[in-house]
Amino acid sequence: MKYPSRILFFILLIGMFFAFAEEPSAEVLTLPEGLKIVAEKSRIITISRSDEQIAEADAESVRSRLLPTINAFAGWSALAHQPKALFGPLIVPVSDKNFLAYSISIQQTLFDFRGNAARYDASRTAFAAKRLETQRVRNFAAIEFVLVYLDLLEQEKMITVAEKETEALDAHRRNAQSLYDEGVITKNDLLQAEVRISDARQRLLTARTTRSLLASRINSILMRPLRTEVQIHDIEEGQAGVVSSFSVEAAWELAEKQRAELQIADETLKALGFQETARRSDYYPRLFVTGGYDYTENKYQLHESNWSMTLGLSLNLFSGGETRAELKKIGYQREKLLEQREKLRDDIRLEVEQYLLQSLTASERLQVAKDSVRQAEENLRINIVKYEEGIGTGSDVLDAVSLLTIARTNQYRTLYDLRKSEAAVFYATGRDLLEVYR
Repeated sequence: MKYPSRILFFILLIGMFFAFAEEPSAEVLTLPEGLKIVAEKSRIITISRSDEQIAEADAESVRSRLLPTINAFAGWSALAHQPKALFGPLIVPVSDKNFLAYSISIQQTLFDFRGNAARYDASRTAFAAKRLETQRVRNFAAIEFVLVYLDLLEQEKMITVAEKETEALDAHRRNAQSLYDEGVITKNDLLQAEVRISDARQRLLTARTTRSLLASRINSILMRPLRTEVQIHDIEEGQAGVVSSFSVEAAWELAEKQRAELQIADETLKALGFQETARRSDYYPRLFVTGGYDYTENKYQLHESNWSMTLGLSLNLFSGGETRAELKKIGYQREKLLEQREKLRDDIRLEVEQYLLQSLTASERLQVAKDSVRQAEENLRINIVKYEEGIGTGSDVLDAVSLLTIARTNQYRTLYDLRKSEAAVFYATGRDLLEVYR
C-alpha cells in the first residue's frame, strides 16, 4: 500500500504547483504592431487584393491582342472514294484516298489606329485604380483600428477614474464611520456615503464591462479569438505628429494630392479616354499580315507543301450603330464621373475642415480640463479638511468627489477626442496611417 500513497502524494504536489503557478502575462499590444497585423490579415484588404490581381490578369489578357496569334493544324483524312477528275474520256486521280495534312499560320496586326494599344492602356489604368483601391481600403481599415484602439485606451482611463472615485468615497465613508461612532454626525450622513459608494461601484462595473466589449472588438479586427486577453500600450504625446500647424487651405491641398478616392477617379477618367480611343478605332480599317506553311500528302500533286504570306486590310462597314452608341455611353460616363469627382472633392474638403476644427477645439478644451482637475483636487482637499475639523458637511465632501470625477472624466475624454480627431485629420488628408504611427 506504499506505492498508491506515494502516487497520491506526487499528484498533490503537482496540483499545488499548478494552483500556485503564476499565469503568463499577456503580451502588450502597441498601436504600430496592431496596424501591421491589420494591414497583413484584414479580410477586406485581402478581398481588395484579390480584385487587384483580377485586374492585373485582365490587363495581361488584353495585352495578348498586341502579340501575334499562332495557329497549328494537323489531321489525317480517310475518304470513301478516291478523288478523281474527268479529262474527256480519261479518268485521272487527283488525290490519295487516305492522306495526312498539317499547317501552321501566324497573324499580326500591323496598324489599327491604336485600337488594341488603347484597350491595353485602359486595362493597365484600371489595374492602377484597383491598386489605389487597395490602398484606400488599407487606410480605412487602419483608421477603424486606430479609433477602436483609442476608445479602449479612453475606457481604461474611465476605469481608473471610477476606481479613484470609489477609493475617495471609501475613505470618506471610513471618516464618516469614525465621526458617527464618536457621535459627531448623524446616521443620515453615513448612509449618504454608503449610497454614493454603491453607485460608484456600479459605474466601475459598467466601465469594466465596456472595456471587455472593446477588447473583443480589437480581437475581432485582429482576427483573434474574442476572449483573448488584450493589454495595450498608450501612445505618446506627439507620436503621430502635429496637426495644429495645419491650415485649412494647406490641408485641402494635401488631401487633393493624397486621397486615394480622388486618384481613383482620375485613373478611371484616363481609362475612359483610352476606351473611347479603342471604340473610335472601329470606324477605321485594320491592316494585318498573315504568314503560314501548309502540307497535304498527295503524290498526284506537284508541290505537297507550300509557304504563303498575305497582307490584308479589313473594315467593318456596318454594325447597326453599335460603335456610335458605345461612344455616347462613354461620354455620359465621363460627365457622370466628373460630377462625382467634384462632389467627392467637396465632401473631402468638408471632412478635412470638420476634423481639423475638432482637433483644434479639443486641444483648447484639454488645457481647460487640466486646470479644472487641479481646481477640483484642491476643492476636495479643502472640503475633507473642513469635514474632519467639524466645520464642513458630508454632502460637501461627496459633491467635491463628484466634481473631481467629472473633471477627470472630461480631461480624459477631451484628451482622446483630441487624439481621435488628429487621427481623423491624417486619414482625411490621405496620409498612410501605418507611416504616421510607426
